[in-house]
Amino acid sequence: MADMYNNRPVNDEVNGGLAGLDEAKKDLEIWKIKAEKADDVKSRLIVEKLEEDEAKEKAKQEMLALVEKNNEYQKDFAQSLSSVQDEIGKLAKRKQDLLDKLMRCQAELEAKRAESTKLKQKFKIYALIPDTEVRFTTQDTEETDDNSQPIRGVFTISQRSTVFLQGGQALITFEEEKVASQILKIAKCAVSCDNKSLDVKPKRISMDPVVKFEVHINVSRKEIKVSNVPPSMPEERVRDRLEMSFSRPSRGGGEVEGVEYDANTGTGHVTFLHPGVAESLALRGRHHVDLDSDVNVQVGPIYKYKLRKFQTFCGFPKRTILLDDIGDTSDEEDLQDHLEIHFQKPSNCGGEIESIKYLSGGKAALAFFCEEERDE
Repeated sequence: MADMYNNRPVNDEVNGGLAGLDEAKKDLEIWKIKAEKADDVKSRLIVEKLEEDEAKEKAKQEMLALVEKNNEYQKDFAQSLSSVQDEIGKLAKRKQDLLDKLMRCQAELEAKRAESTKLKQKFKIYALIPDTEVRFTTQDTEETDDNSQPIRGVFTISQRSTVFLQGGQALITFEEEKVASQILKIAKCAVSCDNKSLDVKPKRISMDPVVKFEVHINVSRKEIKVSNVPPSMPEERVRDRLEMSFSRPSRGGGEVEGVEYDANTGTGHVTFLHPGVAESLALRGRHHVDLDSDVNVQVGPIYKYKLRKFQTFCGFPKRTILLDDIGDTSDEEDLQDHLEIHFQKPSNCGGEIESIKYLSGGKAALAFFCEEERDE
């Protein structure tokens, strides 16, 4: 019994040591697991660090490539900018050269115009023709030959120069050219009107080209044209009926030399043997023809015309000037009187006025010039 009691503490100590060993083992296992987890985390972190380092290196390489490309682009841009600036400089120089050339050409043109004007004045011929007695005679010819000749006429068509006059403008025609030239040298003229001063601008008048030509007409004395002939019969029969109808003296006809007829157009030609018949029939304008029924056809003269001596004229009036920018400060007639008084005074570089016309605001008119006022 005594041994038993003496051995009980020893067993308790052994049991307690075993329990502590088990606890230590358990702790060791826990720490092993933690160490393994830490190793796993460390490995993962190392791998992530390597990946980040690789991505960082790749980004660095990309950034270096972009920087290099940027430098290349800047270099190309600088070269392009330099070439564009050089091209702009060349174009500016060419523009200046062209402007200088234009000014030289304009100066040459003005010199040529002045030379042309001097030559025109130089080679104008002024001569006095002495009075000479002239006897007009006619050539004796047979009356039949004169009557058989066509009626000839010459008409001269001459277009008159025009200027469109607007409100606030005036036209002044001086008796002398030098007065108009003096006024045109003044940029602005101060005209006194009802205790006010109006600034008007003298301007040279430029007119559009005009034409002049002759129309030569020959009217036949022996032929007439016939129209509105219905194709109610064959052409040959219509031709015979026309000859018969125009041969009757009772209807104003006469002996027919020949007849032409076109069924497609319903027109024809009738030629008489003697002059005079065609004239009387053409003056009537109508004639009765026996076809299937009595038809009233149209009759007219036959004429030929030519255009000759076609000429164009351009220039400006030497004695007439245009006054522009005239303000409406008084009545139209009163202001016209003030303008006339101002430009008649020699102290204002004026002179005798042949005619003047002023239009107030809101009006318009067309001014016509005769040939002697046009500088051809």
